[in-house]
Amino acid sequence: STLVVKVSGEKVKTWWDKRLTEIFCDICIKKILKGNKPGTHFIKDGWLKIMTNFEKQIGKAYSQRQLKNRWDTLKKE
Repeated sequence: STLVVKVSGEKVKTWWDKRLTEIFCDICIKKILKGNKPGTHFIKDGWLKIMTNFEKQIGKAYSQRQLKNRWDTLKKE
């Protein structure tokens, strides 16, 4: 499964392998349990924490848009 993001005006595909997806899901579950998703959406601070934790664990920064796109794709799957 992939995301398409714009980097310097060019579309670049971000590959989500099993490892990245598991890390992302684990972080999201922890944030949900801590109350960062009180309804149907993560709060702004929740996304910030997800982005920060994801970057710390994988060593690469992903934008909120990239992570939100992945979240939406996983919900559909």
